[in-house]
This record gives sequence, C-alpha cells and structure tokens, in this order.
Amino acid sequence: MVIIYFIELIVVGILAGFAGSLSGLGGGVVVIPLLTILFGVPIDYAAGASLVSTIATSSGAASAYVKERLSNIRIGMSLEVATTLGAIGGSIIAAYIYSKNLDQLIFIIFGVVLLFLLYPTFKGFREKHERRMHKDWSTKFFQLEGNYYDRSTNKRVYYSGYRWWFGEGVMGIAGIISGLLGIGSGTLKVIGMDWGMKLPMKVTTSTSNFMIGVTAATSSAIYWALGYVQPFIAAPIVIGILIGSYYGSKMLQTMAGKRIRLIFLMLLLVAGLEMILRGFGVA
Repeated sequence: MVIIYFIELIVVGILAGFAGSLSGLGGGVVVIPLLTILFGVPIDYAAGASLVSTIATSSGAASAYVKERLSNIRIGMSLEVATTLGAIGGSIIAAYIYSKNLDQLIFIIFGVVLLFLLYPTFKGFREKHERRMHKDWSTKFFQLEGNYYDRSTNKRVYYSGYRWWFGEGVMGIAGIISGLLGIGSGTLKVIGMDWGMKLPMKVTTSTSNFMIGVTAATSSAIYWALGYVQPFIAAPIVIGILIGSYYGSKMLQTMAGKRIRLIFLMLLLVAGLEMILRGFGVA
C-alpha cells in the first residue's frame, strides 16, 4: 500500500513537472491542488512539498533552457532580488495564518490569484502579430536585450524588454505569493515579463523556470524550519518533477508560443476554480 502511494505521488510529480516546465509555473500550481483535493494532504504540508519540488523543476528545466540560450540570465538575476525579499515576508505571513488554523483562507487566496491572472494572459493570447521591440531607459541600463533560435519557426528571434521597474514590482508581489501559498510564483513571473516587460513567451517561461528555484529555496528554508516539509511526501514528488520537467523543457523548444500560452490559460482556470471551491468547502 505504501509503495502504491509512493508511485502515485511520483506520477503527480511527473504531471506537475511537465506542466510546470512547459508553462513556466514551476509545478506548484499543479502539485498543491492534486495533493490537497485528490490525496487529502493538509495544505501546509502540500505547500512544503510544492516548494521543494519547485526547486527540482527549476533545476531540471533551467539547465536545458540555459544551454539552448532561451533563458535570459541577466534579466532573471536583476529581478530575483525582489522575489527573494518578498518570499521571506510571504513565508512569515503563511506561518501566522497556519498557526491560527485559517487554512481555508489560503485555498481561497490561491484560487483568486490564479483567476485574477487570466485577463492579462488572455490579452496576450489574442495578439495576432509579432510584437514590436519596446525600449526605454531601463532597456539599455539593465541590458534587457537578447536573441534565441526558435525551432518552431526556424528563425532567430531578437527581442528587448522595457519597464524594468514594473517587472521588479511584480516580482516583489510574486515573492510574497510564493512564500504565502507555497508555490514558485512562476505565474506572476510569467505575467510580469510577458505582459509587463513585453518579452517573448519562450524567453518568459524559460527565464521564469530559472528564477523560481531561488525564490522557492528561500521560502522552503522557512517552511522546513516550521516543520511543514514532510520528506515522505516531498521525496516522490521531487523524483517525478525531475522526470516531467526534463521532457517538458524538451517539448517547449519545438512548440509555438501561442500554444504554450493556451496551456498556461487552461491551467490557471482549472486550478483557480478548484482551489476556491475547496476553500469554501464545496470540493
């Protein structure tokens, strides 16, 4: 029975890793709903396992993205300062909420955040033409430019980002959400870089995967200290995550950006509704 449970958790990890690396979410958006709704795992332990698994997602996917030069390391590192500080604050808030037995509040906040992010993602999905290269003072100052070879179109794509200050603000909020909900906050990172900084979707998702590991590591250290990381739950999830994220990163390189955005939309909608219903005791 224990072996079957272990295998089931590995399968959950594979699904989460595949979806997380492909969409830039980090896997937590998939792991937490599955663990809490299907397996009945308390959300604080699910959040702890999610954070540890998010580090695995980042490690498994980011290495492939960096090798293919899809991830923009300079942009990722410049934005990571805000997410790390936010993650510390969010983890402290989460510890307070759990100590007051307000777990259902976390479910509702989780779902609302995901549904709130549907609009800017859908807006980007409706874009029919290639984006023009936006530039401002931060483009040159922080060197927010780069290029990559797109295998889906067999073309080299040149891009530039702008509104670095806007992206940094979103990353601070992303860090708080990461610590509060136990996810890598890849959702907000993708929105900040895609909608806010106007970076290509492939650069956005791959750079997000590079960043979420650092954010999750900060939050998970606090969760571990509080006893929310259970090795028996986290270990099989991590094994599955590493497998899934490897194959997800391979598929990303050959998929069109609009299809990736559609997957991202579907994950947000399903996970958001599930968590809100769970929070109100319906699911």
